[in-house]
Amino acid sequence: MASAYTLRTNDETTASFTIARLAHSRADATNEIVGESALLQSLLQQVRLVAPTDSTVLILGETGTGKELIAREIHRLSNRSSRPFIRVNCAAIPPSLIASELFGHEKGAFTGALQRRQGRFEAANGGTIFLDEIGELPMETQITLLRVIQEREFERVGSSQPISVDVRIIAATNRDLEAAVADRTFRSDMYYRLNVFPIYVPALRERLDDIPLLVEHLIEHFAKRVGKSFRTIKMNTIEILQAYDWPGNIRELQNVIERSIIVAEGDVFSIDEGWVRRELRRPRTAPLISSIAEREREMIEAALAESEGRVSGPSGAAAKLGIPRQTLDSKIASLQINKVLFKSRRNGTPAMPQVNTGDLDVE
Repeated sequence: MASAYTLRTNDETTASFTIARLAHSRADATNEIVGESALLQSLLQQVRLVAPTDSTVLILGETGTGKELIAREIHRLSNRSSRPFIRVNCAAIPPSLIASELFGHEKGAFTGALQRRQGRFEAANGGTIFLDEIGELPMETQITLLRVIQEREFERVGSSQPISVDVRIIAATNRDLEAAVADRTFRSDMYYRLNVFPIYVPALRERLDDIPLLVEHLIEHFAKRVGKSFRTIKMNTIEILQAYDWPGNIRELQNVIERSIIVAEGDVFSIDEGWVRRELRRPRTAPLISSIAEREREMIEAALAESEGRVSGPSGAAAKLGIPRQTLDSKIASLQINKVLFKSRRNGTPAMPQVNTGDLDVE
């Protein structure tokens, strides 16, 4: 199945523009996971592998990449799909209330507890609980949660009666938890309990080939909301969108598309370049890409030399470069850098040049 649009060039001539969507792209439209890039296909394969199990999943990725969509897809494909999917934003709940939110409380347990209240874990019994922003969970709550993960039981606040639950746990974070463990802001035992099956959700800048499909999907979605329809897409629109680094990822792309539809007049879809121009990357010519790659390789190798091959932790290469560990791992893989070579650069071996992060493309 395909949807066809006509792109209009700046001189008003037209050219054929057909977006061929893979079958699964429409089949999964209920979850709005759209794209056919190799990175997305690899991600969805991991989802299909882990979904039928009851294994704990840790979803990693930048803000706005769609981590909750992945969690919902895991639940949808699991044997628990007919049972509740309960989402908890750990960063949005005050520390004084999070125990009550997660585990419930008895009447009179504290001031204002006028009646017994069921917690999120109890509500998720038989289904899945999604602990979003798990990296923001206070240390004292991590201790309580660790017991729940290990023993699948808890007590409501104000009660000593244990309650057993059958819950599948999926957690997500945009933080580098390995570094947080090294900094002692996240418990190591909690990290290893959660990190059974880690899934990395790529940033939008890592899957630029998916932008045409995403744009089509979002145009259809938001245009229907406001009662508009579009026959053509201006020729350079996709080029402009693919040249942008999208620090806000898919969430930012959604905002740009929705705003463009709101202000659009007529049936030609286009965007205001000014909304993204400030963050446009340099022209992606082959020589420049090669030059950037060489510069990134030098900087990464220098950081690995200084950290003696360590990537994570406060003295690791990722911290020295000021980028997330997952981003650095991705760059090391794409540049085919062998980390093992740098573990022997010590005890008098001349160090490589000091790291200057100014030119590293991490946005």
